[in-house]
Amino acid sequence: MVPEKKTQYKPKNQVNNQIKPNSKTTKEEVKIKTKADKPLTRTEQTLAYIEAYKNIAIHEMQTSKIPASITIAQGILESGSGQGTLALNANNHFGIKCHDWKGEGVYHDDDELQECFRKYNDPSESFKDHSIFLTGRSRYSKLFEFDPKDYRSWAYGLKAAGYATDPKYPDKLISIIERYELYKLDGTDNVWHQPTPVNSDKIHYVKKGDTLYSIAKTYGTTIDRLKQLNQLDDNNISIGQNLIIDKN
Repeated sequence: MVPEKKTQYKPKNQVNNQIKPNSKTTKEEVKIKTKADKPLTRTEQTLAYIEAYKNIAIHEMQTSKIPASITIAQGILESGSGQGTLALNANNHFGIKCHDWKGEGVYHDDDELQECFRKYNDPSESFKDHSIFLTGRSRYSKLFEFDPKDYRSWAYGLKAAGYATDPKYPDKLISIIERYELYKLDGTDNVWHQPTPVNSDKIHYVKKGDTLYSIAKTYGTTIDRLKQLNQLDDNNISIGQNLIIDKN
């Protein structure tokens, strides 16, 4: 049976979805409504994302000791401020793959074709699972030796531990955190300038003028070894980056 097609009613003062002012509609109201119909810019989407999920990230920081700035920055980067396919279709905001997951999954092209990613009923479950994922795996254990406000060390530590394959991943996280002042979610009003590695003879804080060659020479190791430990695809390093010199 073909459903009956309903005739859309159009008010006399509305033509082609454009509102015309009348005695009950002010010019100011028209301006607000017109602006509301425009799609959000990327910055506006990101600000809306931060506002929507910052309290969840702060709660997770209090229970898991993961900086809220890192959690939100990862969410912004991994989910495209909540507009990515995995976020929209699976409430997966951190790109966490199925691995030993017992729940429902979705398939999506990533490093390989049609990889399995975790699916959640609600975005808050994704944030909670992100905390469980980092706290429950030994390869991320050294992250929790960093100062909770040291988002820079956390950013480089995530890359070194294998969370992402993008060599620019730490720089992208730091850029997001500092652009949107996400460090304030960690309880500080200032940009973090001096990361404090727990073991200074195992981790090198990159300073101006450092190169992989000079660092390797200082510590009696090789460039290839440094690239392997820090999962670097080339010889480029950044000021403020923490380089693993040797693993326990």
